[in-house]
Amino acid sequence: MSTVVVARKGGTVAIASDALVTFGETRLPPGYEANDKLFAIGGSWIGAVGSTAHMPVLRQSLAALSPEELRLDSRDGLFETFLRLHPKLKDRFFLNTKEHDSDPYESSQFSIVIANAQGIYGVESYREVFEFERFWAIGSGRRFALGAMHAVWAGAKTAREVATAGVLAGCEFDTSSAGPLRLHTFKLKTRN
Repeated sequence: MSTVVVARKGGTVAIASDALVTFGETRLPPGYEANDKLFAIGGSWIGAVGSTAHMPVLRQSLAALSPEELRLDSRDGLFETFLRLHPKLKDRFFLNTKEHDSDPYESSQFSIVIANAQGIYGVESYREVFEFERFWAIGSGRRFALGAMHAVWAGAKTAREVATAGVLAGCEFDTSSAGPLRLHTFKLKTRN
């Protein structure tokens, strides 16, 4: 699957990922497939894991939103954005919304993280939105990444250092993650 991380420290925000694409047991390392797990939109970087189909769908559907609809700079803004996006995912992209019979809501079938100058966020399949104070990771390398980021947190000066440690640990130990590291940083805006 992947290792995608976000981190916030020392007035900076970072988002990073590995670069491996897999199809079952088949690996497509860099140079074979140009799919990136991170993309920029509306002043933010978004990272996604799961089906490779999520990337073009998320890029196109988010880009089609008006500037008033595309709000990625707060927890409430993200919730409204993905609430608006869900019917479009079903109607235009034929999203299969069912995971389990006992699901409380229709699923959007993805797990994403967002980094921008306002902070670091995560959106899960039922449109649950999280705002992280330190760091988070998604994908099959998540546990390795979280452990590494926790281990370096106290000594790290920047979000870049924390995010790099997370992705490198995922690449080292997760069979579905491999380099090179892809990373983007922001200076964190101070809140009034």
